[in-house]
Amino acid sequence: MRISLRGTGDGLRVRMRLDVNRRRWLALQIMLGILALVGLVIGLWAVVAPQSWYDSFPGFGLHWVRVDGPYNHHLAADVGAFFLALAAVTLAALYYLDSLIARIAGLAWLVFGLPHLLYHFTHWVEQSAISTVLNAVGLIALPALGLACMIVAPRERRPVPEPSDFTLRFPRRTTRQTRGQGNRPPR
Repeated sequence: MRISLRGTGDGLRVRMRLDVNRRRWLALQIMLGILALVGLVIGLWAVVAPQSWYDSFPGFGLHWVRVDGPYNHHLAADVGAFFLALAAVTLAALYYLDSLIARIAGLAWLVFGLPHLLYHFTHWVEQSAISTVLNAVGLIALPALGLACMIVAPRERRPVPEPSDFTLRFPRRTTRQTRGQGNRPPR
């Protein structure tokens, strides 16, 4: 917490700012936003167009799913539904700005991401170098962001609002001359 004091004609102006928690909340919101976006994009694509998702995921001319086995409509649609479920929990954490829900969302991404990462690292398919690197980064990023959400989430459940500024007012000193005059204006 930073406290700044400034003298004014009325007294002492006190301002308090909470820097650390605001940064943690901002970092948490950014990470949750990334995870929610990933969940929505992959989930909607796999649910709405499972054959397209299977043939061309992640897009940009890369093909990470179709090289791993034959097309299965049910499996592709289930993967999409699972990503949408993760996105829903993550969006709830963003909407309610609750660190407990954020930790739960992070845990869900971690629980999904680690077995997913282990599967792909133990069943690696021959791909181009750029595709291999991007795939590895994507596979590591999901559980890493999930873990980071769990670690970065502040202790308090909700963001602590910053205290309002206030002024400490001190009684004015009176001199001997003005004590006897009362409220008469000076001559």
